[in-house]
Order: sequence, then structure tokens, then C-alpha cells
Amino acid sequence: MRVSRTQAAENRQTVINVASRLFRRHGFDGIGLKDLMKGAGLTQGAFYKQFASKDDLAAQASRRAMASAFNRWSAAAAANPDDPLGAVIALYLSTEHREERMDGCPVAALGSDAARQGADVKASFEAGIRENLEMLGLWVDEAEGEEPGGKAMAILSTMVGAMVLSRAVNDEQLSKQFLQAAAKSVLGLSAGAAQKGQLR
Repeated sequence: MRVSRTQAAENRQTVINVASRLFRRHGFDGIGLKDLMKGAGLTQGAFYKQFASKDDLAAQASRRAMASAFNRWSAAAAANPDDPLGAVIALYLSTEHREERMDGCPVAALGSDAARQGADVKASFEAGIRENLEMLGLWVDEAEGEEPGGKAMAILSTMVGAMVLSRAVNDEQLSKQFLQAAAKSVLGLSAGAAQKGQLR
């Protein structure tokens, strides 16, 4: 039985959504096409009608994962307009996010994997990272339209690094300390930026 174009398009989106979550949990090489398609409720044979290769799917899924993470940041910021950075820090540097691998930050989950992937996957990550830097830049008093400054980069690097380290250890206290130390450091960076802006 042939699948309609509408159903085929819906199936493609389902596969991308499922892959964006399963890749974050298992890594790009930690799950095969059969299990990816099974997770989407489709057969492996249907994959090749939708994607050129697993690398093609990895790039699409990475783009979807980065967009999903960006939307979560945006929602947290919108819900706390008086302190958008504080809201994002609380969301990101939380034990809930640490445990939430399938829906969490794709950079923390897949950053080292992405470094070993092809140009298309890296381009998906780069686009999402640049969006995050631009958002952070607005909150630490960097001029809109300029290249991301050092403070935004330091904040993002600190947050991602802390999440990676907090997931890499067994000791619960040490894991929490990474998150707490990063939050303190990031808030210090942002406070310094705000003070600098007030002195202009």
C-alpha cells in the first residue's frame, strides 16, 4: 500500500523528532537505523525513501534538537522577563536537566560526537550555538548585531562544560557542585557585564 505525500511528510518529521531524542540518549553511533525507525513506528525500509543516509538524518535531527533547546531557553526567558538569564541558568544548570538526556541540551549530550561528524552535522550545531550566543549576548549587554562577545562565549562554555562534567561522575555531591559552581560563575560574569553597562 502506497503512502500518501502528506503521510510521508508526517513520517519524515516523526523520524527526525525521534532521532533528535534517541541520538541525545545514545550518541550518533550508539543506535542503528533499525532501532531508530522502530522508535518512530516505521520499518527500516522506509528510511531510504525519506533520507539520503544516516548522516543526512543526523544533520536534520541535530538541527531539530538545537531548535528544541533554543525554544526551551526562550520559554524560560519569556516566563521571567525581569531575569531571563537567571531563568535560563536555573533551567540549564539543574539536576532535572542533568537527568533529562533525551530532551536536554544537544551540545552537552552530543558535542564530542558532533566533533567527529561531517560538515552538515557540524553546521547544524554551529547554527544553534550561534543562536544561543546571540540570545546570551542580549542579556549580558553586548550590542545587538555584533559578533558574539567573550562574555556570552564564556557563559555558554561554562554551562555546557558543567553539564558534561556533572553527568560524567557517580558522586552525587560532586555532580551538584559542578552545577552550583558554574551557576555562581555565570552569574558573576553577567553581573560584571551589567555593571560595565551601567558605567557607560
